[in-house]
Amino acid sequence: MIDWPNVTASGRQELGLKPEELQKSKCVLGFIPVIYYSILLCVGVPVNILTAVALSRLASRTKKALYYYLLAVTGSDILSQLFIIFVGFLLETAVFHRDVPALLLHSVSAAEFAANHASIWSTVPLTVDRYVALCHPLLHRQISYPARARKIIAVVLMLSLASGVPFFWWSDMWRNSHPPTALDTVLIWTHVTIIYFLPCSIFLVLNSLIIQTLRVRQRQQRCQEECGPKSAPPRRLGKTTAMLLAITSVFSVLWAPRTIVVIYHLYVSSVHRDWRVHLAYDLSNMLAMLNTAVNFFLYCFVSKPFRGAVRDVVLLRGGPLYPRRALPQQQAPTNASISSLYSGNKHRSQRDSTPLSPRRARKPS
Repeated sequence: MIDWPNVTASGRQELGLKPEELQKSKCVLGFIPVIYYSILLCVGVPVNILTAVALSRLASRTKKALYYYLLAVTGSDILSQLFIIFVGFLLETAVFHRDVPALLLHSVSAAEFAANHASIWSTVPLTVDRYVALCHPLLHRQISYPARARKIIAVVLMLSLASGVPFFWWSDMWRNSHPPTALDTVLIWTHVTIIYFLPCSIFLVLNSLIIQTLRVRQRQQRCQEECGPKSAPPRRLGKTTAMLLAITSVFSVLWAPRTIVVIYHLYVSSVHRDWRVHLAYDLSNMLAMLNTAVNFFLYCFVSKPFRGAVRDVVLLRGGPLYPRRALPQQQAPTNASISSLYSGNKHRSQRDSTPLSPRRARKPS
């Protein structure tokens, strides 16, 4: 850790600095955040675009609501990368040093929070859909279809956009020297509730119910195997459920440090005055933004159909909307010709091709 020396009274007069400038904490990381966010943007945006194309193919091919929810999560991640990383961190902070008109600064802040809320809350309908599918399968068949999924996604995006409006008055933690006001307290608690406490509570409850349901089913199947005749093998944790648990767990881990630092800034020590809090805030933001680029690798690790769709996109292959089925008219001549290569007997060739194109047996006269 680096211990920055305090400025003496004589040094203050020589430098001619204001009291609020003397108390301002220094950025320990230097240019590391700029390099990190540049790499994250150059990797994350193409990866998320590839993910969106692959998921759109799977959605059109399978007509499952699951892929529409994942597509909404990916689109929200792209918006977060563009508004928060590119516009917020790189342009406003690194290039212009936030020396831009106040109206533009606050407008971008509201857009950043709206994109952030959309990225997080797009995962909630996915979690609810998986819970209904596993715990209430008959109900899931009735209520889960693409048209309803698109309506739910539209509602989530509109609510996320509306929830970003109050953060037009969000204060700059790095540069505001005054203690947090009553408005800052309300906005900070609203922020951590929307982005962490409320969604994590939903994830925890629904994932716990999903895991408990799967455990009960496994116990019932074991009892049936021991007491009665052999039945189907015990149902394991599905890949879709495993992917959901991975997405929500990674989000909970990566966003926890930022939530803690923001509350610490509110009640203990300010980011503007304490370089340690400043360092923790920078690192926690870097971890939180990493969440916008890791879902692609989780999908590839868990889902075989997703890997196949990505392979088709990378190789510029237009995958068929439905599985190809060979027609009997196309199979018969091929098999007949192959059979004729192995046998010169004309009757044998006809006999090999007969099962592929059966004819009605004539009734004896």
